[in-house]
Amino acid sequence: MDPQTAHNRLHDKLDELEHILGPLGQRFSSAGFELALVGGSVRDALLGRPMPDLDFTTDAHPDDILGLISDWVDTHWDIGREFGTIGAVKSGVQIEITTYRAEAYEEDSRKPVVAFGTDLDADLVRRDFTIGAMAIRLPSKTFVDPHRGFDDLIAGRIRTPGAAADSFSDDPLRMMRAARFTSQLGLDPVPEVEEAMTAMADRIEIISAERVQVELVKLITGIDPVAGIDLLVRTGIADHVLPEVSGLQLETDEHHRHKDVYQHSLTVLRQAVELESRYAAAQEKAGMADDDPQRIRVPDFVVRFAALMHDVGKPATRRFQPGGAVTFYHHDAVGAKLTAKRMKALRFDKDTTKAVGRLVELHLRFYGYGDAGWTDSAVRRYVTDAGRLLSRLHILTRADVTTRNKRKADRLAFAYDDLEERIEALAKQEELDSIRPDLDGKQIMAILDIEPSPLVGKAYKHLLELRMEHGPLGPERAEAELRSWWESHGQ
Repeated sequence: MDPQTAHNRLHDKLDELEHILGPLGQRFSSAGFELALVGGSVRDALLGRPMPDLDFTTDAHPDDILGLISDWVDTHWDIGREFGTIGAVKSGVQIEITTYRAEAYEEDSRKPVVAFGTDLDADLVRRDFTIGAMAIRLPSKTFVDPHRGFDDLIAGRIRTPGAAADSFSDDPLRMMRAARFTSQLGLDPVPEVEEAMTAMADRIEIISAERVQVELVKLITGIDPVAGIDLLVRTGIADHVLPEVSGLQLETDEHHRHKDVYQHSLTVLRQAVELESRYAAAQEKAGMADDDPQRIRVPDFVVRFAALMHDVGKPATRRFQPGGAVTFYHHDAVGAKLTAKRMKALRFDKDTTKAVGRLVELHLRFYGYGDAGWTDSAVRRYVTDAGRLLSRLHILTRADVTTRNKRKADRLAFAYDDLEERIEALAKQEELDSIRPDLDGKQIMAILDIEPSPLVGKAYKHLLELRMEHGPLGPERAEAELRSWWESHGQ
């Protein structure tokens, strides 16, 4: 990144935010307090990234902050008062103002110990990395950079203001943030930082699962999630937060008879990121509705995390066969269970966990299509089993092709092209995305003259099987099939 470009971006952003920065800085200055725009807000302004909220730091304490802003902002809250933070919204912009502080974790504690400070430089040295230890003093708009964070940002370095070991000891979650910035910003940790991460990897255990999850989601949805994941694995942090991914580094047998599953998974993740953009662009071009459940959003955590986790069942299912073959039978089902278990441990919500696990479970379903061919019934089942995840399953299945054999790769790509075309053709004929029997429950009860009971569900299931197998039957044939089933099974 060019230094002058970065400075121009910063000045443009400060001018754009003058309606907030000017009055706010003047209020604090007139009352005898310091105020500075700080941390990620300054970094993102230099990078030209979106700034959804603004972070400020001050020597004023929470009660003083409230007194200075309560009659100026549109709304405010003090949920973070214990940690010195007051939140507010002004003209649609969310702001947080935090008292200068120094925080650290006691040994084996999940909660930070907070002490308020009185000096901006002392506040900056406690920050995670130099790229977050820059500030703009207000109202003068003086740039403050005591730890050369600007130079590190230009050079693409992740470095801590003080000793890396001290920084990570104070807050071990910073090690996850290093990996997140590797993914989000394309930065690389300096040797001291990576060495400290490796030496202190087990310290991440004291951090709550919820906080780890937040950083992991940001990492996975960054521009280069492969780089972030690889840093976690390389330093051993993944052994504690994503041990299933670390476990993909299978011991290579002496004859090298199977591929490196870990590197394969990283390649699948990288290809899923690329395909995600292509599918999203194609859907937008086709005019797919914004609320369509198949609509892909970039970045898409579900498809990306499924790509990373799709083979985590392989270590547990690896078997060496006579003659040197290696098998991983049922690794899809085993992997789905392991994925769900890990996501539950990381406190993911049920819907996200279910979606990722289902994709892992289905990721092998397509294989064999090109060789054996599928009936229309099999195609319908593929769509029905995928449900709202069909577009994501398309991405994952295509991304899972990492062979260097061009003929094989082309054959699989052509086969999946054919499958998608068949799905589209059938969908136009049958509204495939919402397959239902030709008769609903009320119609079944009326035709058979029965009350609500388990028999109604069995009849419904029978008609659904016929619908899957033969396509739409029409009401007359469906009724005939229902009566025939009733004569032989219902009574």
